[in-house]
Amino acid sequence: MQLNYIANASVRSASGKTIPVIDPSDGQVFEEIQRSNAQDIDTAVQAAHDCLHTVWHKVTAAERGRLLMALSRKVAEHADELALIEQRDCGKPTKQAKADAAALVRYFEFYAGACDKLHGETLPYLDGYSVMTWREPHGVTGHIIPWNYPMQIFGRSVGGALAAGNVCVVKPAEDACLSLIRVAQLAAEVGFPAGAINIVTGYGHEVGDALARHKGIHHISFTGSPTVGTLIQQVAAERHCPVTLELGGKSPQIVFADADLDMAIPALVNAIVQNAGQTCSAGSRLLIDQHIYEPLLERLGLAFEKLRVGPATMDLDVGPLIRQTQQQRVWDFLSDAQVAGIPMVAQGQIVDEAPDTGFYQAPTLLRDVPVKHRLAQEEVFGPVLCAMSFSDEDHAVELANATQFGLVAGIWTRDGGRQFRMAKRVQSGQVFINNYGAGGGVELPFGGVKSSGYGREKGFEALYGFTTLKTVAIRHG
Repeated sequence: MQLNYIANASVRSASGKTIPVIDPSDGQVFEEIQRSNAQDIDTAVQAAHDCLHTVWHKVTAAERGRLLMALSRKVAEHADELALIEQRDCGKPTKQAKADAAALVRYFEFYAGACDKLHGETLPYLDGYSVMTWREPHGVTGHIIPWNYPMQIFGRSVGGALAAGNVCVVKPAEDACLSLIRVAQLAAEVGFPAGAINIVTGYGHEVGDALARHKGIHHISFTGSPTVGTLIQQVAAERHCPVTLELGGKSPQIVFADADLDMAIPALVNAIVQNAGQTCSAGSRLLIDQHIYEPLLERLGLAFEKLRVGPATMDLDVGPLIRQTQQQRVWDFLSDAQVAGIPMVAQGQIVDEAPDTGFYQAPTLLRDVPVKHRLAQEEVFGPVLCAMSFSDEDHAVELANATQFGLVAGIWTRDGGRQFRMAKRVQSGQVFINNYGAGGGVELPFGGVKSSGYGREKGFEALYGFTTLKTVAIRHG
């Protein structure tokens, strides 16, 4: 049984209840986590508050950097262990689980180096005055982490918050807690003081709600659905608590006739099947120049037919979805496509070794998807790629911007002028030209526009969101 981790100690929940942990590869229970409640959140917030005001506020920026670097090295030493935990907890194929552990190492490394680089400014003002700005931490930050990339999102969120001088209370998704509990234990081993990192597990409507409402939380970082993000904003607004929200996407990949298709096709496929399509920035809408629509779909269809789906330990192209309800969600979308007469170009194959009790879905390529259909508007969060054609740049922009989301966009063209024109016109927080995702890009600010949220995580820009600006004006004659 896994316990909460509060003030560098394993703690049972106040409720005494637990939640089963299910292996997505076979649908079987293999562990239990704590079903915590508002009392546990209160305990964690108090531990964080005590740490902040007795120890952490005295730790210099340079020393915070040393601690984060030590944690980066410790995570690297335990990367295989963490990858195995993530693999069973989330159903990630081995290579994806190892990539997530490597990304966590890099997040802590990056923010370790950034701690003492977060500077204020001196401002010219009236004669006889000296004016400066200071960047100060919010204090106790709350982090609601989703189940699709727990280690990576912990790294970009908690890593940035700690670097800026905050202490953290973390509520992981109930489907994916185990790796984060272990990371918190490793942080204690390298010298993070008790209360700097606190992990409280449980359901969103119980623990997540309590965290968002707690008056001792001074900033909230949330990654998840627009619906829950709206609720968090409303709750936080009641006490004027700032929030950073990453709320998903319906990201377009725009392929022009002059694109290098040999380069594009592997990226187009990977952008929708990585993590079984359970990625906020998945390239789930494929917009193709009408002049290459048929030949590109033919080549993509061949690529999809080669994809294999199976248990995480088999390390195939695609692992299982996280849970049965997510599997059913994808099935419902595909059923709607069939009813609407949307043609299927190709599917991958679920291997015979995959247990019937696992939560598998073959990658699916659909064509001629109407722009107003829910498949082109809503986040499926599964390995389903929806293709449609466009006639010119204006039409491509119209289609690209025709959803409520604006998280990531990919543009494939050799035309330098078109690259800049499209990058400016597409409504998106990130734009990748002749690539997609830039290999994860720990250094690259990440966040969206429209219903994809606001605020930025990753990169140095994240540190601004995890701090507040104070202006100091001194009159000296």
